[in-house]
Parts: sequence; structure tokens; C-alpha cells
Amino acid sequence: MAASSLYSSALAASFLILFILRHDVCAFQSASSSTLNPRRYADASVVSSVRSATDGDTIDSMFGPRVDDGEDEVLYSDADDDSDSDWGVPSATAPEPKKERRITSRWGSLNPKIKARIVKEAQERAIRNKKKREPAEAKKRRLYSQYREMQQKSKRQSYVQRDKPTYDSSRTKLADLNPGETVPGRVISLTNFGAYVDIGTEVDGLLHVSQISRDEFVDHPRKFLSPGDDVEVRIVRMDPGAKKLQLTMLPEEVLHEENVLNKHMIDEDEDDRIQLDEIEVDDELWGEIRRVTDYGAYIELGAVVRGFMHFMDHPLFGEVKGSHPKEFMRVGDRVRVWVLDVDATQKRIKLTANRPSGLPGPRREVKWI
Repeated sequence: MAASSLYSSALAASFLILFILRHDVCAFQSASSSTLNPRRYADASVVSSVRSATDGDTIDSMFGPRVDDGEDEVLYSDADDDSDSDWGVPSATAPEPKKERRITSRWGSLNPKIKARIVKEAQERAIRNKKKREPAEAKKRRLYSQYREMQQKSKRQSYVQRDKPTYDSSRTKLADLNPGETVPGRVISLTNFGAYVDIGTEVDGLLHVSQISRDEFVDHPRKFLSPGDDVEVRIVRMDPGAKKLQLTMLPEEVLHEENVLNKHMIDEDEDDRIQLDEIEVDDELWGEIRRVTDYGAYIELGAVVRGFMHFMDHPLFGEVKGSHPKEFMRVGDRVRVWVLDVDATQKRIKLTANRPSGLPGPRREVKWI
């Protein structure tokens, strides 16, 4: 009986010791976890507070409801405490800023003697390279020659390909051509005064700017033609001895009105025509209008060259505002004109249809019909 009671007492003591040890271990684990993981501790405190609030208890600490019997002392509380103890609360101090690592260039980390040696070698190398360079004048001549070669190459590439070369013996002779004949041709090149057209003869024919169009003023042939264009032209005249050929693109009715095809037949009697040195300023002449342009009219006077009269020097200019010269100057009209200027160098005669005021005698108005 005594042995059984002793055994019961020992067993109860063992259970008590185990319970105490288990309680201490649980408390230690709870404190450790709250210190290492503040967020988890805060979540657990909130959950414990919610559960206790549903039961009607007052929560003052993380270990559960407070039993206030006047003798308990609160060791842990959620209330603000002015004490310096921050056990279990994460540190609110800001982390120290990381020190920026200073990056130094490779050149800055070199020894000054090594730097000086590198600079000296670079200068010597630059001087050697400069001595190897060609002089400025030689370089300029070389670049200019290259530029000229490029220009010539570009010019050769822009040449229009001919069906037959100019030295081909099968080409038509100039003596076999007839004035007024219409032939096909190809534009070879353009100049400021006209275009050269290959019609299959031994030389290229000249198509003057004045023989391209009468509807518009042609200041340059590129306005109507381009190298390589196929055109139909009419032969005006040819000179087998001088190897010259003149062409025109004007319609047939214009050629007849202006007498383009026949005006060159008077060259045989050139000695009978009035020479420029025989014409003086203010001379009175009679003539026939052969061609009307946007600026005036060309008048046949019987001289070695035709005279030109500007449309403002015509008596009817200004009667109809904005009218074209063709409205008051027509091809074939006979007019009386006076000489304003004679240019023997350029072989030009400037005329006017208004009687000069400096001439003696009565002044009579010219009536145009």
C-alpha cells in the first residue's frame, strides 16, 4: 500500500515537471518567432485580439485576456510605453546608405612616368605620319584630276547611243538632201541656243530655239526636248562645203507664213542687199513682217539681217489692254519703220513704227489698216 502511494506521487511529480518544461519551451518559441518575424507576430496579435473581443474579454497583451484582480502585474502590453525597452519590436532606424564605389579610369590609375612616355610616343608617331603625307598642292592636283575623270565618265555615260557612228560610210550625204523634206531624228545634245539632232546624215543638224515652237517662248530647248527623244524635223537648208545642216519643228503653215524655207535662197544675191554700214539711226524704211513673237516682230527690210521691232514701239500698242502682239501685228503686213539702233558687232537692227520726234518736217500719224 505504501509502495503504490509512493509510485503515484512520483508519477504525478513527473507529469508536473513535463508540463512545466513544455510550457517554458512554448513560451520561448513564441518569443523567438515574434522577434524574428514582426509581421507574423503582429498578425497573431490581431487574431488573438479579435478572438478575445468576440468573447467579451479585454486584451492588454499578446498572451491573452488580462485578469485584473488588483494583484497581477502586466509584463507585456500593446499600450504605448515610455520606457526604453524595445524588446520584440523591429528597429525603426533607417538603414545606413551604401557608400558609392569610386570608379577610376585606367588612364588616371597609371603612373605619371608611364603617362609621359605614352604621350611622347604618340607625338613622335604623329610627326612621322605627317612627314609621310603628300604636300597640299600635290593633293589638290590629284583630287582635281579625279574630279575631272568623274565628270568625263558621267558625260560619256550621258551620251545618246546612235544607230550608226558618224564615221560610217553608209550615212546619207548632205548633197543628197532636199530643203523642206521631213525626216525622223533623235536628239543628241542640248545647248543654250538649240539642240543637235541626228537624222542619219554625215553631220548632226542644228535645231535652233526659234524653230521649236511658236505657241510659247522657248528660252532653253530643255523646256521641250531631252537627249534621246525621237522627233520629226524638216530640213531648212544645208551646206555640204561647210558641213552644216539647219532643221525646224515648226508646222508647215507657219513655215509658209514666215517664208522660212525661202528666206535663205537670197544668199546668192547678198551683194545686192543693204549692208549694215549703209543704215543709220532715224532712217525711214519699208518692210514686211515675217515673224511675230511674244515680244515683238521680225521685219524683212531687204538688208543682210532682219530688223526687230518691240511690240511697245507699235502705234496700236495700248489700245487694247493686255492684248498679245499677234492681235495688232500680223505676218505679211507691210509697215513703215524707222531705225532706232544698229549693232554691227551682233548684226542687229532695232526698229520702231513711231516717227521719231527729232526728225524735221511735219509729223504725220500712220494709219494702220
